[in-house]
Amino acid sequence: MHHSTSAHAPSRRRFLQTTLAAGAAASVAALAPARLLAADGEKRAEGEPPYKISLAQWSLHKTIFAGKLDHLDFAKTAKEEFGIEGVEYVNQFFKDKATDTQYLGEMKQRAADHGVTSLLIMVDGEGQLGATEAADRQQTVDNHKKWVEAAKFLGCHSVRVNAASSGTYEEQQKRAADGLRMLSEFAKPLGLNVIVENHGGLSSNGQWLAGTIEMVGMDNCGTLPDFGNFVINRKTGERYDNYKGVDELMPYAKAVSAKTYAFDENGNETSLDYPRLMDIVLKHGYHGWVGIEWEGAKPDEFEGIRLSKALLERIAAKV
Repeated sequence: MHHSTSAHAPSRRRFLQTTLAAGAAASVAALAPARLLAADGEKRAEGEPPYKISLAQWSLHKTIFAGKLDHLDFAKTAKEEFGIEGVEYVNQFFKDKATDTQYLGEMKQRAADHGVTSLLIMVDGEGQLGATEAADRQQTVDNHKKWVEAAKFLGCHSVRVNAASSGTYEEQQKRAADGLRMLSEFAKPLGLNVIVENHGGLSSNGQWLAGTIEMVGMDNCGTLPDFGNFVINRKTGERYDNYKGVDELMPYAKAVSAKTYAFDENGNETSLDYPRLMDIVLKHGYHGWVGIEWEGAKPDEFEGIRLSKALLERIAAKV
């Protein structure tokens, strides 16, 4: 274990102190029942659901790659097929369109026409934010800037990035934090968050990623906890505990990825304890969007999304 708890505790305390010093509002919020706190610390109106359900575009990747669904119709499909009013885009489905304001304008208009909120863009394939060389980190940050601007144009609150790096535990933490800080500094005046998903390598170690976010130390740099992605090394099968990981990442969460793989005949997810996971999410006072990310083989994508939504609605009704 690289981090003894004592080494970790002071920075955690510092983080809590700064959070609480954010003013009287915070202390009032701290006294309110956690159940009524919204993601931004405001009270959740009585009778409102404990969280909102959004749809991650990756849930339909087979359908889109097969040419059966045009990326521009994603928002419409979310609303008309599934009754979902928040969407999370994946950059690879419009990767040459980051600076095409006509195309982005069409995306924005179609979302608006269907009353759908554009929440974030998941950005992949733009280099390692935790690259070994400083010049490579800078290049990666520059590659991401167009997506931050596209997200701003679409009315999103965040770009989801990866904290990929190489080296020792500590080296990767420093390198990833450096890249994340540079990108967060660019995103801050635009009012955008830079959020990191546990997505393989050390980013799937909850303690490593939480520590990296603390090292960045910016309020617009946070996490997107994914219920599933806790395999650290595919070759060796090394993995991190999903529940521990989600718990460690939730204090910094600005979005949540509800990964689903398979369902039984009662509509329960068979590989993950969903009530337990949503319990962890809500225990941290999170009441924002929870994004469905269906990744199963069977049933098909449309049915997988419906089953995922039904499960999240059943859990919400019991809260």
